[in-house]
Amino acid sequence: MGYLVIDNINKDINNTSILKDISFGISEGEFISILGPSGCGKTTLLRIISGLEDPTSGEIYLNNNIITNLSSGKRGFGFVFQNYVLFPNMTVEKNIGYGLYNKGLNKSEVNSKINYILDLIDITDVKNKYPGQLSGGQQQRVALGRALILSPKVLLLDEPLSALDAKIRESLRWEIKKIQKELKITTIMVTHDQEEALTLSDRIVVMEKCKVSQIGTPEEIYNNPKNKFVADFIGKVNILKTSNGMAKIIRPENIKYSACKKQGFIDCFIKNMEFKGAFYRLTLQMKGIKTTRILVDVMASEKEKLGLKENMDFYIELSNSLAISC
Repeated sequence: MGYLVIDNINKDINNTSILKDISFGISEGEFISILGPSGCGKTTLLRIISGLEDPTSGEIYLNNNIITNLSSGKRGFGFVFQNYVLFPNMTVEKNIGYGLYNKGLNKSEVNSKINYILDLIDITDVKNKYPGQLSGGQQQRVALGRALILSPKVLLLDEPLSALDAKIRESLRWEIKKIQKELKITTIMVTHDQEEALTLSDRIVVMEKCKVSQIGTPEEIYNNPKNKFVADFIGKVNILKTSNGMAKIIRPENIKYSACKKQGFIDCFIKNMEFKGAFYRLTLQMKGIKTTRILVDVMASEKEKLGLKENMDFYIELSNSLAISC
């Protein structure tokens, strides 16, 4: 069944479905991301897993034991909230150690655990500062440390990096994954950020409109989406409808291209060029089909060789496309 099992969870509020038939299992030590747009139910699901909310129906199992009716405090889970919820009148050291003070440990044991966590999350140098004196990245580390110090059975992360700027997010993604691997801690993260989910996760649960749309590894989700929603939500994709109710999809980086006319290639012209740093993203229009535009990624180093410019003829081949249901 799995270490943690979500079994047919439903949540209704005022006769409206918030979650519908949610089921999946998580292995011990696995990092799972619940990914989806705003309003899909992902945060509600995380709160139900934590015990902060009750499901309308369904069960949650931990090590084959039903924990659905256990309060959040008795589940032994750690929760890092989106807004961190630090105590402003306590130092970093006191914030992290807060959960230990009523555990009957002697002072040396408490200090030892606090120092271990401070070192693990690399904030020993600010241990005597208060939350208001910290950067956003440092506050996030404190919130993570406070959740980790009690050695939780499962670590729950509610969009932990959403309030940070891009460079700090990228750095902390690496830190979170390193700590998770080192501690071998079962982790569930809610996010709407596709790159975050692809980078951190062992598996991704993609949600759409209160339901699970697909579960798989990052590679499976990206390269073999089950339907149009997953394909379109994860990264950039070209979606070409066919006559049988299906669609063909192909990522911009998987399209074969040429600046010279070739047999079997489709005639297009470059409508727009967007510089992305390492590559250019071209918007192509198929000749004779005004409504069909295709995105193609071309390495920046090839720009001069291909003589890329807007309105020039360009040729593509779509044999790498994948058929999916609409």
